[in-house]
Amino acid sequence: MTVALASSGCSSFIGLSQAKEIPEINVSSPELHEGKPLPSEYSCRGDQGSPPLRWSSGTLPDAKSIAVVVDSHTPSASAVHWVLYNIPATTTELGPDAAADPPEGSGQAKVTSGKTGYEPPCDAKGTYRFSVYSLSGKVKVKEGAPLPEVLKKIADLTIARGRLTAVDIQ
Repeated sequence: MTVALASSGCSSFIGLSQAKEIPEINVSSPELHEGKPLPSEYSCRGDQGSPPLRWSSGTLPDAKSIAVVVDSHTPSASAVHWVLYNIPATTTELGPDAAADPPEGSGQAKVTSGKTGYEPPCDAKGTYRFSVYSLSGKVKVKEGAPLPEVLKKIADLTIARGRLTAVDIQ
């Protein structure tokens, strides 16, 4: 067995999940680039909300929903900035500021700050991870469920995952 979610973005907050090899999802964005700074308009200095994201993977007939988790690791702290779950499995992209108008049927968790939705990062130095998870079912939690509970459900249902990482804020 391998540690599947150790580098997925969830492990820092919910512990490790044991699983077999997990297929990779390719995550991209017209606004974000791997290893490059997060554009300031998607930080607390901007007003664009959540950045657009796209993803693709091989056909996953068992996929029932998608989840997106945005987290950061900075010199001062680690935080979760956005959790969007129960995105329809046929969805392959989110437009700009999808947190303000999420896909029908999806839910958003309370993040580290206690806010529901996208909480833009503020620390100029850090690693900002935009992780996409293909899930074998829907995340079943009550509205307002604690963040660790939502992240654990996502980890338990993950059948494929991918990530786009920005470094520092522009």
